[in-house]
Amino acid sequence: MVATPIKTEKRLTIQTADIVADTTVIRSLDWDRDRFDIEFGLQNGTTYNSYIIRGDKLALVDTSHAKFRQLYLDILTRLIDPSTIDYLIISHTEPDHSGLVREILELAPKVTVVGSKVAIQFLKGFVHQSFESMVVKSGETLDLGKGHVLEFVNAPNLHWPDTILTYDHGTQTLFTCDVFGMHYCSDSLYDEQLEAIAPDYHFYYECLMAPNARSVLSALKRMNKLGEVTTIANGHGPLLKYNVHELVERYRTWSEEQSKTDQTVAVFYISDYGYSDRLSQAMARGITKAGVAVEMVDLKSADPQEVQELVSRCAGLVIGMPPLESDYSKETTSNVGTILAAAKAKQFIGFFESYGGNDEPIDPLLTKFREVGLTKGFNSIRVKDTPTEATYQLCAEAGTDLGQTLTQDRKVKQRKSLDSDLDKAIGRISGGLYILTATKGDIKGAMLASWVTQASFNPPGFTVAVAKDRAIESLMQVGDTFVLNILEEGKYQPLMKHFLKRFPPGADRFQGVKTQVANNGSPILTDALAYLECEVVSRMECNDHWVVYSKVTNGRVSNPDGITAVHHRKVGNYY
Repeated sequence: MVATPIKTEKRLTIQTADIVADTTVIRSLDWDRDRFDIEFGLQNGTTYNSYIIRGDKLALVDTSHAKFRQLYLDILTRLIDPSTIDYLIISHTEPDHSGLVREILELAPKVTVVGSKVAIQFLKGFVHQSFESMVVKSGETLDLGKGHVLEFVNAPNLHWPDTILTYDHGTQTLFTCDVFGMHYCSDSLYDEQLEAIAPDYHFYYECLMAPNARSVLSALKRMNKLGEVTTIANGHGPLLKYNVHELVERYRTWSEEQSKTDQTVAVFYISDYGYSDRLSQAMARGITKAGVAVEMVDLKSADPQEVQELVSRCAGLVIGMPPLESDYSKETTSNVGTILAAAKAKQFIGFFESYGGNDEPIDPLLTKFREVGLTKGFNSIRVKDTPTEATYQLCAEAGTDLGQTLTQDRKVKQRKSLDSDLDKAIGRISGGLYILTATKGDIKGAMLASWVTQASFNPPGFTVAVAKDRAIESLMQVGDTFVLNILEEGKYQPLMKHFLKRFPPGADRFQGVKTQVANNGSPILTDALAYLECEVVSRMECNDHWVVYSKVTNGRVSNPDGITAVHHRKVGNYY
């Protein structure tokens, strides 16, 4: 049964369908959302998926985003009598899935809320009212009757510390919330069009799951004990039914690759304080772009022994400042003390404020870590206003800087280990000299490039290779716009020298450079030979680079007699 979508002027719609025996999905389709969570751009909107399981007992798995309040409650009351809900299973407490918990508690005052210990603690702080609760751990079950025996799997840090997965033995359905999801909004209920959803599936993994790759592998091991999974009922995007094995294995492969690195950074944050969770996710994403593994830890709920063990094996530590005073300041202060006690010389340390309004001061704590012998990994990030896109970009760039510092020695060894003849031969591939410039919201970026090739006549288009750890990479997603500035032979040295500098996180790349504004809003370098205004059409992953194909929408030559500067390399294993 598929209900007729309920449409509004803001392009918020509801879709319902029976997916397996006694189980109905309520999909809240957010067609026009273009930003999510750690401020990464969305190209295809998103959905928030909720589920009803009808046994002898009635269970609701997750709710929806608050923006769907009336739409969601109208369709829920059309499908069931909400007062008969026996169990409300909270996969995790992020507001896009638990945004309507208060409303469900009002409609079903006798409901039992089921979740991890951390989730129940978080909810009590969110809803500010008493409710019946059931704390579940991995391996514990809940029998709804009619064969629907639910088994729970703890999956902390995917991508919040309170996440659980729920497996229905009766239908072989795994309810996963954020895990195995994607920000992809369409009328398609399932994953029939694998090629269409694959880029968003991978992008979602990289943004939310890659910083927790080791936690992903741990969760996959626990999943193996459940039995066959024929349907994955996720929290975002189409449900997985036709490509379950393939898409689960992609998580495994990506996580194993991410975990192979010999360097790890621990990122400590507080999930429900200020903007700590979002800022830490941006920081973690920046670190992983440099090929360094990340383990994220919530200071509020972390076990001190696990914190000590993690710190002892990490090359870097990043701490989101805890509140000076709060109901849980004792736990966070204790864990910060554990970090300090376990820290050792030669590790790198970095701090960021959470903008919770009552952050502990950074400098005294930084001094204590420096006295132990730790090295500052980046300048402390002090958030004085509500975080903007530029703030998140600053965190990502600081993370990438830290990651690049940690991998510097490894990269030097890799360069020396390559076959010299092959290396010299590849180095004979020449390229022009170009500077990419881009603007998105509050963020501006630039990058010197030489791997640029025309790729189509109609529409005119070209490809450019962008290293994964370049800051500008996040401004070159499908649909984004930028400018390709073409440098002129004999006149390129000042621009090349400027953009070859190592800019600190958050620095203005264009300070001291003459620019104009293109029609698409990106900077044009006044001293360039020519420029092309471009729109990203597609991206292809190539190990350590993205090959970005873009169509050209406008362009101009400043000197008709000028020729493009050419870059010749002696070796092919670095620029």
